Amino acid sequence: MIPRDFIDQLLSRIDIVDVIDRRVPLKKAGQNYQACCPFHSEKTPSFTVSPTKQFYHCFGCGAHGSAIGFLMEYGGLSFVDAIKSLADEVGMSIPEDPGFQPRSSSHPALPDLMTRAAAFYKSQLKNSPRAIEYLKKRGLTGQIAAHFGLGYAPDAWQGLSQVVPDYQDADLIEAGLVISNEGKRYDRFRDRIMFPIRNTKGQVIAFGGRVLDQGEPKYLNSPETPIFHKGSEVYGLFEGRQAIREAGRILVVEGYMDVVALAQYGIHYAVATLGTATTPIHAQKLLRQTDRLYYCFDGDNAGRKAAWRALENTLEALSDGKEVLFLFLPEGEDPDTWVRTQGKEAFEQFMQREAVPLSAFLVKGLIRDTDLSSQEARARILKDAT
Repeated sequence: MIPRDFIDQLLSRIDIVDVIDRRVPLKKAGQNYQACCPFHSEKTPSFTVSPTKQFYHCFGCGAHGSAIGFLMEYGGLSFVDAIKSLADEVGMSIPEDPGFQPRSSSHPALPDLMTRAAAFYKSQLKNSPRAIEYLKKRGLTGQIAAHFGLGYAPDAWQGLSQVVPDYQDADLIEAGLVISNEGKRYDRFRDRIMFPIRNTKGQVIAFGGRVLDQGEPKYLNSPETPIFHKGSEVYGLFEGRQAIREAGRILVVEGYMDVVALAQYGIHYAVATLGTATTPIHAQKLLRQTDRLYYCFDGDNAGRKAAWRALENTLEALSDGKEVLFLFLPEGEDPDTWVRTQGKEAFEQFMQREAVPLSAFLVKGLIRDTDLSSQEARARILKDAT
């Protein structure tokens, strides 16, 4: 018996639009998505998928349900097999213990607090000439700032007290918005440009904050919380979903500002991992969105080590028809500075010309510093490659 709590947690982690779109291509129609119904013959789309309700419904034949129900009806899976399939997609393990107690990821207060915080930071940006000037110096327009929901955390110890009902609420700590130290509470983010991190449903689940002047750390991220797991979330994926479909590719870069700067110059299909190396769950999530995945790294030794970790964690997610490439920028450059000086067209030409396929990067990495005249060395390389 699969615990009901586990099923609820699973449904909170997946996006029904992604689940169905991989099997039945969907088109945006207002706030929802549409397609010709896969369960009966029709010429005019009457099959609707709601990202807010996480529900599908056909007005023609009456078919309806959650992502689990769709896999059962469309794929002919049993209830248990449908749950297993979805759990595999998000890296969750079905508990065998009937006494399983999941993390309180469905805690209704946390998403509400994050939404309040995002609105507060956004309003504070409008009232901070200093923060606005910083973004302008980085070449960002108000349109791009609004698209990503950028904000500003004021230089105040308890700024969030203006918008939350109770600053002593324990949920503020659980959400990662407030820190408690020796009985004193204060905002985690202060005097920083704020980058809301959204899940695939568009809900704010965490923040990244960048200092305006000198200070450490330069970037401060939300901690792990019941609704945020940095090893499975990707910045910019929600905002770039439509552009990713149109371009047929994803470019993985290092940081928030790289994603936003590339979007400012018309490259809207860039995303970033959240202060951690690429994980197998990241790779699985990204390759579900596209058939062509680019990893972009600095050309120095640290960048190549990071690229190798990305390669190792991507191999499991590879399947027929998927292409993974590695792009190394010139020394001293990052996507932010490169696109500002060269522009979109030159950047994309550089991608097409310089990107190295995963297979070539793998072989090059395996034979580096190896004497290929030795039979033992060649045998070891073949063993490592398999």
